[in-house]
Amino acid sequence: MSYTADIKKLTRHFLPNTLIVTDWPALEPYFKTLLNREITDKISLEKWLQDMSELEAFVNEDACWRQIKMTCDNENKSLEDAYNYFCLDIQPHIQPYSDALNKKLIHSPFLPELDEAVYHTYLRNTKKNIELFRAENIPIQAEISVLQQQFGQITGAMMVTINGEEFTLQQAAKFLENDDRNLREEAYKKIQDRRLEDKEKLNELYDTLIGLRNKEATNAGFNNYRDYRFKELGRFDYTKEDCYKFHDAVKQHVLPLVNEIYKKKKQKLGLDTLRPWDIDAEPAGTKPLAPFATSNELIEKSIECFTKLRPFFGECLQRMKAMQHLDLDSRKGKSPGGYNCPLAESGAPFIFMNAAGQMHDVTTMVHEGGHAVHSFLAHPLALTGFKEYPMEIAEVASMAMELFSMDYWETFFENTDDLARAKEHQLERVITIFPWIAIIDKFQHWVYEHPAHTHEERTAVWLATVAEFTDDVIDYSGLENYRNNAWQRQLHLFEVPFYYIEYGIAQLGAIGMWMQYKNNPQQALDNYCNALSLGGTKTLPELYQAAGLEFDFSPQKIKILMEFVKGQM
Repeated sequence: MSYTADIKKLTRHFLPNTLIVTDWPALEPYFKTLLNREITDKISLEKWLQDMSELEAFVNEDACWRQIKMTCDNENKSLEDAYNYFCLDIQPHIQPYSDALNKKLIHSPFLPELDEAVYHTYLRNTKKNIELFRAENIPIQAEISVLQQQFGQITGAMMVTINGEEFTLQQAAKFLENDDRNLREEAYKKIQDRRLEDKEKLNELYDTLIGLRNKEATNAGFNNYRDYRFKELGRFDYTKEDCYKFHDAVKQHVLPLVNEIYKKKKQKLGLDTLRPWDIDAEPAGTKPLAPFATSNELIEKSIECFTKLRPFFGECLQRMKAMQHLDLDSRKGKSPGGYNCPLAESGAPFIFMNAAGQMHDVTTMVHEGGHAVHSFLAHPLALTGFKEYPMEIAEVASMAMELFSMDYWETFFENTDDLARAKEHQLERVITIFPWIAIIDKFQHWVYEHPAHTHEERTAVWLATVAEFTDDVIDYSGLENYRNNAWQRQLHLFEVPFYYIEYGIAQLGAIGMWMQYKNNPQQALDNYCNALSLGGTKTLPELYQAAGLEFDFSPQKIKILMEFVKGQM
């Protein structure tokens, strides 16, 4: 099947082309019209669904642009105010209408006439949303939306001075790759010390979020926020017990490999002890990898790499570049991290990241590029709700792209030794990320099962969890002060709770896709595109099946996949 990146903005049939989101009174008539419209048969029900989808796409995109603009410049008060206005003065009015529209759909006498194969997952999500909706949670959710953004504002303002020059923490991380060990240590400690300056601020923010989330869950009749959030995230196909098994499998089958990687690193660097500021370094005299110099060069090289892999992938990035849907540079006043934001009406998503000329930035770019391709492939689906795919497949899209694209990384590294180092770095990262995923996930289970905990209890549980998944090689002595609060660097804990184990599940799926790719590249890429073009119209196991994968993250499966990666290394 052929796919196109020549994406078209959705044509409006229900809303005026001139409509923009100014305030709630400008929007409410369209929600009222849908709520009051008479549905007389299957045809009018499907037309009603299309109109509702058009309204959802329009509103979603407006909210996304407000968030994009604010994260690109979080020192601009007017952008922050525009985002907060949506969260506090528009979204709370929409939610009761959404619930009423959901109920109108589910109670329609013509519902049984809809094609079960097409609408199964959509209706399953609709029923789940009805089950979770509580009017008393509306103001709580509005407050949470605003508070979550404070993490980006606090961390986006963090700067350090190295060699007399000021850097964001993302930019400063490049010094951890330097062959001067003293400089690496200095950079590491300055980054950690800067984080500690806002330790209390972040602790208090997290306390507030935990309290609000717990209230949201108990209002909806759940024992704790974890159970509520699993339902909200649509985790229909695995349980908390499966997460615990995943944690154990990481200890059993991944940690031994991590130990091997770090022993080799220690040997390579000729060190008696491997310290945290050594893990990204190369031996003395070996310069850090420099895959690109400017964000424009990163864009051009990414387009070239994607085009070699499959022309359609390159066309997606080219289209985003033409639409100015890329903001890649790290700078002061920009929120940390990276994301791909689907834009429901425009179709072409937006990629945001903090590039500083490092190898890590190439990985981030191809990762977010994988998400972007997913957005392009799902855009032609008939309803906005069909495009809401599970995160466990979304992360397969991004992580598999990291592995597929390695075959064409000569675009970034002309020197064959550098190319080999880059690939080795990538495969090491595929494995060494697993313990951190298990730590963050396991920590969150405890946090929300014990919402009334003290800071001291939180720190104790954090350190115990870290100890469970820590390798035997890196020496952390004397760095206890930094270790106590290392969780504060993880954006997901503040902004998207419980969205983290998806990376582990999807990394296994991505390795499975890469095994296919090694065997038959074109078939693997066909399977990849086919699965992603289904959006959220199939269940998670069915989406994995379409990609030629099993939805399985059992210890036995993890063992097989780890052995494959080890063999590739």
